[in-house]
Amino acid sequence: SYKNGASLVHLHVRDNHGRPTEDLKEFARTLDLIKKDCDIIVQGSTGGVSDLSLEDRCVSLNDDRVEMGSLNMGSVNLGENEYINKLSDIRFWARRMEKRGIVPELEIFEPGMINNALLLAEEGVLKPPFIFGICNGFKGTLQANTRNLQFLADSIPYGAPWGYVQHGMKDLSLLAAAIAMGASAVRVGFEDSVYYAPEKVGKTNAVLVEKVAALIRDMGLEVATASESRELFRIKSR
Repeated sequence: SYKNGASLVHLHVRDNHGRPTEDLKEFARTLDLIKKDCDIIVQGSTGGVSDLSLEDRCVSLNDDRVEMGSLNMGSVNLGENEYINKLSDIRFWARRMEKRGIVPELEIFEPGMINNALLLAEEGVLKPPFIFGICNGFKGTLQANTRNLQFLADSIPYGAPWGYVQHGMKDLSLLAAAIAMGASAVRVGFEDSVYYAPEKVGKTNAVLVEKVAALIRDMGLEVATASESRELFRIKSR
């Protein structure tokens, strides 16, 4: 994926059976393999619909090679489950990221979550840079279409970089729309979808990255390197 243009990778801490875990061993071993061959930015997750504690959900932040962290800005329904992210929880994870010098990406599933981000910024819990991640298409949340994408993009504070995730995508059309609207990042990968076109499946994440990188270049733009992305997201050398 890195060789095909990916400058950032979003990782969860999971055991050998794919279940969320607070054990860092497998996560650290994966980072050993990644950092051996490339300089990609590693983003740890504080997400996961599970019964893990607040501490367990942010265990990925304990590895010094994690430079960014996903920070969900509120609670939503995800399919049959509740995705609980109370303001007190968000404050806990935000302070942990600040303490460890990790840049948060503020994940937005619903419009009100943008107001949560502004509220926590007023409190001083969140500090610049403010990087937003719009997440559409998850069951129980805002539908993935250009109207909702445009509304959320327009609601983000002016000048703040933002990225886009479409869960369950069947093609790259909404990613193209996000790029045209000014997104600084778009995400592909098996966590969201295996498709890059109707009935066309990418057999690896690297194939999906290759397809979206080609789309970006076809739109007359360039794919940012990891170094350029660090500058954009104001990630300091660790």
